[in-house]
Amino acid sequence: MQHQTKRFLRDNFFGLSLTLIGLLCLALTGSLYLSHRGFPQTTSAAGLGTGAGLSGPGIDTLEGLNRAYEQIANLVTPAVVNISTTSVVKVQSQQLPFMMDPFFRQFFGNIPGYEGPREQREKALGSGVIVSPDGYILTNNHVIAHATDIQVMLQNNKKYKGKLVGADPQTDLAVVKIEAKDLPTAPIGDSSELKVGDTVMAFGNPFGLNFTVTRGTVSALGRGQGRDGIRIEQGGPLTIQNFIQTDAAINPGNSGGPLVNVRGQVVGINTAILSNGSGMGGEGGFMGIGFAIPSNMAQHVMTDLVKTGKVTRGYLGVNITDLSDQMARQFGLPANSAGALIQDVVKGGPGDKAGLKPGDVVQTFNGKPVSSAGALTLMTTNAEPGAEVTLGVVRDTKKMDVRVTLGQRPTGLTPTTGGGGEQGEGEEVPSASTLRGISVQALTPDVRQQLGLQSDVHGVVINQIDPNSPAGQAGLQPGVVIESINRQPVNSVADFNRLAAQAKGDTLLRVNQQGQSAFIVLSPNSDSGDDSGQ
Repeated sequence: MQHQTKRFLRDNFFGLSLTLIGLLCLALTGSLYLSHRGFPQTTSAAGLGTGAGLSGPGIDTLEGLNRAYEQIANLVTPAVVNISTTSVVKVQSQQLPFMMDPFFRQFFGNIPGYEGPREQREKALGSGVIVSPDGYILTNNHVIAHATDIQVMLQNNKKYKGKLVGADPQTDLAVVKIEAKDLPTAPIGDSSELKVGDTVMAFGNPFGLNFTVTRGTVSALGRGQGRDGIRIEQGGPLTIQNFIQTDAAINPGNSGGPLVNVRGQVVGINTAILSNGSGMGGEGGFMGIGFAIPSNMAQHVMTDLVKTGKVTRGYLGVNITDLSDQMARQFGLPANSAGALIQDVVKGGPGDKAGLKPGDVVQTFNGKPVSSAGALTLMTTNAEPGAEVTLGVVRDTKKMDVRVTLGQRPTGLTPTTGGGGEQGEGEEVPSASTLRGISVQALTPDVRQQLGLQSDVHGVVINQIDPNSPAGQAGLQPGVVIESINRQPVNSVADFNRLAAQAKGDTLLRVNQQGQSAFIVLSPNSDSGDDSGQ
């Protein structure tokens, strides 16, 4: 055995030597690598991550900001609640045609799965903020709409049954009450003091992640008032819109939670986001644009709901639109003039009694500037019915004050959009006229009855229109009554022909569509603006 071993070593000496040398080189290389890279020492946990970190005046400022944000979160979070609701909806089951036959059902009864409509329970989550120690909670209408059961959970995990005090679909606000005392509350701030660029924090329960806080800035104010093209619906159109836009993250579940300023005051109620609908569970996720209802509007609604269970609002009784540059020029005002143009006045309404007229431009409300039709709507609806207000008006380029005693805004009033005595059709309008492509006929008693127009509506009726003409591009259609051209009354087809032949460049029309009168400017780039009832 020893002889064989010696013989093996002698025959393979060279190969074994090379192998040994290779192993030694490998060990030496590994040792050098480890000494160069080094491993963290594990002999003492205190040796990990040692170092003082950054310091200096700038860092101290950031630390101070962190402490301030923590202070705000600690103040507000206890007043934020989780609202879970249950609603019962009827779901239409699959049904065979012959199941509708009573004769068949008498003999065979109901076949499982084909019983007809059945009830189904749906659950939803939202947020709210406690505004009084005795349990009044402000939230969104769409959070509690159609709910048969409302459960409210506080930050300490205590749960209460909620009772709906009242809701206002026009602003998407609601008040819920729980039976409790000495609850933590969040102070209400003045949203009119907000400025674009201000820091705000959003509180709520996004995607069921309870008591979440996010931070951002005020991106814009007065959203949804017409000029920005945003119309937000929450289970139906919100007819009074004046949103705060923010980039503080707001997601499904945040609805009804507070938007807070750096003083820890509630300046808004989170209500909506712009979303591509690709969030968790198919729900819309945050894209950097969220909207909140200003606290001043919310406070007015909340006070009325707590007192009476419904909201009362001021009412002018006029149909208004934004004052575009084209409209401003037509009424003798400089471009970029702010204000709301009165399209029509409700007969017998507060504005009519005060002497307001179509064509008046409202520029101030009790001394405050009116920037748009939406701003005038907001100012009016925030005032109480019966209040006397002073409107700064421009009429025929002359400024005047008009005092109006506000009425009560009718329930369900929504924004309206204007389109906008001889027999026979009009002659062909000259091709150079802005009104080319329009054919009209007299407004006879029969036509008036067909269109459902009052006897005091005068003008001519469009019976044909070229869709490629300026009027067609502006949205005018057959059936629209033209009441005036460049503020000259049109009482006959002859009047229309004469005035249409003179119409060059931008042309101001007053039109009546479905009983609503409105001004519209026709030009190759016509823009009639958005109207709103007021």
